[in-house]
Amino acid sequence: MTSAQSTFDYSKVPDVELTEAAVLAAAREATGLSDFGDEADWKEGLTLFLKGLNEEARLNKTGRIIAFGEILRHLTNRLRVTDDIKRHPEILDVKIVKPIFVMGLPRTGSTFLHDLMAQDPDNRVPMTWECNYMSPPPEAATYETDPRIADCEAHLARTAGQLIPEYQAIHEMGAQLAQECLMLNAFDFKTQIFANQFWTPTYQRWVENDSNLSVYRTHKRQLQYMQWKTPRARWVLKSTGYFWGLDAIMSVYPDARIIMTHRDPIKLTSSFFSNVSMTYSMGSDSIKDTEIGEFWGETWEKAMRRFVEFRRSGKAVNAFDMQFSEFVKDQLAMVKRIYAHFDLPLSAATEQRMRDFIVNKPKERHGIHRYTPEQFGVNPAQERQRYGFYQDYFHVPNEG
Repeated sequence: MTSAQSTFDYSKVPDVELTEAAVLAAAREATGLSDFGDEADWKEGLTLFLKGLNEEARLNKTGRIIAFGEILRHLTNRLRVTDDIKRHPEILDVKIVKPIFVMGLPRTGSTFLHDLMAQDPDNRVPMTWECNYMSPPPEAATYETDPRIADCEAHLARTAGQLIPEYQAIHEMGAQLAQECLMLNAFDFKTQIFANQFWTPTYQRWVENDSNLSVYRTHKRQLQYMQWKTPRARWVLKSTGYFWGLDAIMSVYPDARIIMTHRDPIKLTSSFFSNVSMTYSMGSDSIKDTEIGEFWGETWEKAMRRFVEFRRSGKAVNAFDMQFSEFVKDQLAMVKRIYAHFDLPLSAATEQRMRDFIVNKPKERHGIHRYTPEQFGVNPAQERQRYGFYQDYFHVPNEG
């Protein structure tokens, strides 16, 4: 992080209005474009998200500025990508074949697995920089040197990097790390990422109760767009938000390959509560940890029940279950099991790249993530009983 980035002063930035008129006008002015695509895909989500920001999120000035910037970035992406596809309709002829979806609750090892599988040159993953700044489509020749990489690093430095530097101990950030599909779903303003960033519970419940079919139709167009000039053998995708669109994913991607990640719910929920508590603190001074524990505990219970129902339905044919307890013992051995399960080739060179990645990413290199369930109003014994159905179905062991 440069000194200029580390001393960014939000107090010197003019305050903003979080209104539809303001954000849409800013996006049009920034791009010179006006076509946001089909309003049925994004308008309701934008309206509800703004309502949540204004009525529930308890934002301070810094929070309003950050929220405005996030919305503006997603709207400018919509304008530019919509325009690019209109000028190059052949993008929609790109084939997406047998994508791999890594799906699970937060803190289950899915992020590290995603980054590890990204070391395979045959695997295409959405990088953080290309999700943040989607247009123009990335080029194979400049994929590692695109100037948007530096722009993305600067953005991360002056937001979470400056306001909550300890966040790296929870979830490492970087322009050239794999990004989850929560960020892609923000294109349609129907994504859990917003409730992860800002206290918007009503908006989150709306996301959960929608079929999300339009989101994954858009998602496929996004993959086609990113793959157009940087093709690989297959996509490897990851998200903690797939629970709200499991049927939609299988409808849009009937040949999808599924990896489900599992961990002791007591460990993952409390860790997640700490994660979002820290994120909310960037832009709000008054969200209570007990509110977080109650709301997100219910959210993840719903997600676990959907996971079980999805597997019982038989729709996830040939899914692979990854237990966190086994993954942390030997990450490379787990990857080999996954590749064998899906009959994927794993070359010696790729295996070495993965070994090097593991060595260079030691646990707790950014510090130790400290929290207790009790600070979020959680009684571990009661929670163990609450989530027992999930552990029983997927044979998830208790941790410690």
